[in-house]
Amino acid sequence: MLNTHLTVLDSSSSKYASETLFRIPQVDSTGRVEVWRSVTYQRFNQDVELFARHWTRVFKAQNIPTRSVIGCWLAGFSYFDVLHIYGLSRAGYIPQLFSLRLPNPDVIYELLRKSNARAMIYDPSFETVLKDCPLPIHLAFQSERIESVEESLPSIWDSKSSDIAFYFHTSGSTSGSPKLVPMSFGWLNSVVMKSHHISMPQNPGRQDVTSCMGSMCHIGQTFMFIGTLQHGSCVIQPTVIGFSSDELVDMIVRCGLNRLNQFAAFLLKHFRTARQDPKVLSVLKNLDDVLYSGMPLPYEDEQWALKSGIRLRNLFGSTEIGGMLLSGEHEKNRALLRPIPGTSYRFDPIESGQEEGVHKSTAILYELVILADSPDCPDISLRHSADQHFHTGDLFQQVLPGWYVSRGRDDDWIKSETSLRCDTKAIEDNARAMCKELVGECIVVGSGRPSPVMFVEPADDSLDHNKLKKDIIRKTRHFHSRRYLHERITSADMIVIVPRQTLPRTATKGNIRRKAVEEAFKVEIDKIFGCSS
Repeated sequence: MLNTHLTVLDSSSSKYASETLFRIPQVDSTGRVEVWRSVTYQRFNQDVELFARHWTRVFKAQNIPTRSVIGCWLAGFSYFDVLHIYGLSRAGYIPQLFSLRLPNPDVIYELLRKSNARAMIYDPSFETVLKDCPLPIHLAFQSERIESVEESLPSIWDSKSSDIAFYFHTSGSTSGSPKLVPMSFGWLNSVVMKSHHISMPQNPGRQDVTSCMGSMCHIGQTFMFIGTLQHGSCVIQPTVIGFSSDELVDMIVRCGLNRLNQFAAFLLKHFRTARQDPKVLSVLKNLDDVLYSGMPLPYEDEQWALKSGIRLRNLFGSTEIGGMLLSGEHEKNRALLRPIPGTSYRFDPIESGQEEGVHKSTAILYELVILADSPDCPDISLRHSADQHFHTGDLFQQVLPGWYVSRGRDDDWIKSETSLRCDTKAIEDNARAMCKELVGECIVVGSGRPSPVMFVEPADDSLDHNKLKKDIIRKTRHFHSRRYLHERITSADMIVIVPRQTLPRTATKGNIRRKAVEEAFKVEIDKIFGCSS
């Protein structure tokens, strides 16, 4: 019998009925949290079924049968967003989850067509841009106070392993559109198993209180929330995902937070504060768990945290797989990663065809491959056609037998501040194609930044730099209009012009080195985003 998010909720709402599941901020006019409202497991389950019956009635009236795909264009951060997503699923529909970071409704419509969606639920902020939607649209009301209707709900135990439970999307776009990622109930069963291991309480006699990592429209928080549910834990919804260290302290004092889950870029802000503020360092050291994901922490920051006594763990994952590798379990080196138990992975050595002059090392690099027999191997549409395995493109070095450290990727993606992926090569190729007479060479950087930055060597050094930047923006505007917000370069401020042959290159082939550009121009990039060095 399959375990899913719905079976876990059913079990936990009975076992932990009166325990607090959510702490939700209620803020005053200045943005200060007046109170953290509590929602119990029992109340959440009742609200999910209330929403499920509501959507059942709505879609029955439109002759949309269960097992139909329903688009959900939501922020994914509020309690109501969680109710819409879980309510749709409880009603027997397949939520197709879109982030608010998709700016162009045409891209949404294309993805809805690919999944054969029958309707869409949308955030109130999109009322004006959806007038041409080809499907019936319904407002995602922002209140749990809705009319209770009598509608029967399907069994949560009858799902087949191959049935689709959700559609997610890769956080980076390919060929102008994100990639559709179907999630089956069989795959969800593996999420239950893996998240149970990751979220295991250190003290079974005390309720764990953790923080929301991100949007429920992305796999990270979906994954972690299932772990929260299984252990009767509580999740705090912060005022913003990149909440301040002051809010972190408030969550500890007023809500009893003892486990911090955050994307690396946001966790770094607390680390920087803690280096200057002993109080913040003390509260971080006293947490049972500080788990980060999305992208690696800089080595220096990771080592500082571990040496400072912070109980740091890295959950290495992706949209297609969820969590894959976990650190913090090696007794002598907590930075080392290993596969989560119950999975079937392989680390394949890659050919040493790296550019000469970039990095001299005798260390063998391995690509992580998710084998076809692994419970979390993704939908067949995403696998390698030759062997039916899933090749992640993530590279690792084996430090000890079975223990690894991340060594980046074999492709041209970077991850933004919120750990969303950005296809730098596509941006570079478009700039070269549209601006042949202007751009001699270019490279896109911005790992861990809010948006990408393009460094350009002009075709002619005599060109006026301000005019050149404006011309590049004008010629590439259509391309960027179809990309995620975190992938777009739509401001001349995000373009840096440097003299020809200035950008660091490999010794033999002359390829521009992305990482070296990030490091060499760190001060300039910091200034663009208003960071202090």
